[in-house]
Amino acid sequence: MQNTNYIIEVNNVSKQFEDGKFALDNVSLSVKKGEFVTILGPSGCGKTTLLRCIAGFQVATSGDILLKGEDITQTPPHKRPVNTVFQKYALFPHLNVFDNVAFGLKLKKLDKDTIVKKVKQALKTVGMTDYEYRDVNSLSGGQQQRVAIARAIVNQPEVLLLDEPLAALDLKMRKDMQLELKEMHRKLGITFIYVTHDQEEALTLSDRVVVMNEGKIQQIGTPTDIYNEPVNCFVADFIGESNILSATMIRDRRVAFCDQEFDCVDTGFGENTPVDVVIRPEDIYIWENTKQASIAQQQQDYDPEDRIPKGNFTKWYGVVQSCIFKGVHYEMVVNTDNGYEFMVQDYHEFAPGTAVGMLVKPEDIQVIKKEHHIYNYFEGEVLKNGKVMFLDAEWEVSEEQLKAFAPGDKVQVRVPFLEIDLQDYEEEGTLSGEVHFILFKGNHYHLTILTDDGYSLYVSTNDVWDHGDRVGIKIAPQSILLSKID
Repeated sequence: MQNTNYIIEVNNVSKQFEDGKFALDNVSLSVKKGEFVTILGPSGCGKTTLLRCIAGFQVATSGDILLKGEDITQTPPHKRPVNTVFQKYALFPHLNVFDNVAFGLKLKKLDKDTIVKKVKQALKTVGMTDYEYRDVNSLSGGQQQRVAIARAIVNQPEVLLLDEPLAALDLKMRKDMQLELKEMHRKLGITFIYVTHDQEEALTLSDRVVVMNEGKIQQIGTPTDIYNEPVNCFVADFIGESNILSATMIRDRRVAFCDQEFDCVDTGFGENTPVDVVIRPEDIYIWENTKQASIAQQQQDYDPEDRIPKGNFTKWYGVVQSCIFKGVHYEMVVNTDNGYEFMVQDYHEFAPGTAVGMLVKPEDIQVIKKEHHIYNYFEGEVLKNGKVMFLDAEWEVSEEQLKAFAPGDKVQVRVPFLEIDLQDYEEEGTLSGEVHFILFKGNHYHLTILTDDGYSLYVSTNDVWDHGDRVGIKIAPQSILLSKID
């Protein structure tokens, strides 16, 4: 039965390429008529592949795509009532502005008067009136993008697909075009599906944001929901600045992190449960800690109490390490007395070296489920040579671990995050791989390492690595823990 609530429905769509890798992994998404939906994520997350599947430029390996309830999964692009605006504009250099915009109408063999009327209306919508006969090569980047949008909307598509259309523009022009796009969407009333890796752009433009990573949708919600209620650490880290820390849910409305207990508003996580907490830098109250300030500072007319919300809030203390003016606020890095690092944003400047106090209100502590606890889990097999095969490699295991097993036994392998040793030179490891994702957790880094065979390893370390670094992977025999698979 046709679902009239949605103009686009993507149902369990996967896209696998010839090398066996999935660009899309069981993706489902529904878009209402007239919505402005932004697909957001880092490079290589699958967002452009999803857009190209909707446009028809790529065909899904499995799943289906519906337009107003009708299956268009195998429908060729030119027969779909959608138009696409690309990052590189794809204007015809030998045609002027008018003929670029009129190109699709001429293919439909509309009469001349109708074409002129529609082209002028489209150019008026994008603010390019009186540019009809200009050479497209004489236009600025922003003007060329307007022409590309006019060419797309002149055909009155039911859905307009935009693939990072502002990426090639400078910052000021990009921000101006964001406002113009939002106004165009309001005037036209058609459905916009927009792809970008720019978080601020997504939050500015969208009715709803779809956050993607590694071919999967991580979260769908309004910009406010995505920012204030991230469902996992990836979303919290990718959308805006965040302080993300490992924590323990003591009980409902009580959580421990940074070696202290705090009131919060979250429930339903159980008792003494490992979790993560997210605190936005702008939600931390900061004041000068005059108890530790110098005599000269104490003699100044300064009352820290006017900076502290009234209430019995847990406080913690530290010293400002850096302070950068960001135009509207100051961004500070504060090292706490017990070895944690926090980012704080405030309208007041606190110079490096200043002793400060901090607090956060319970409603500003976002507790999220911990995706990975402390172990990597793999399936393995005990070999005749006394080693264990997992991750497509042979590993030495302590004799104590092997006592309970015989060659050929299938085992579950556990390796603690803290026990994986990364080497600067990949040839020094049993395996080699690449740093794929980095998350700072207040006093350590949580890394995702993608091995050359496509496995993911989670590593906790105090060492500083960069995204894309090649590493060798070593695991000591005593760090490999085995248990039987029933």
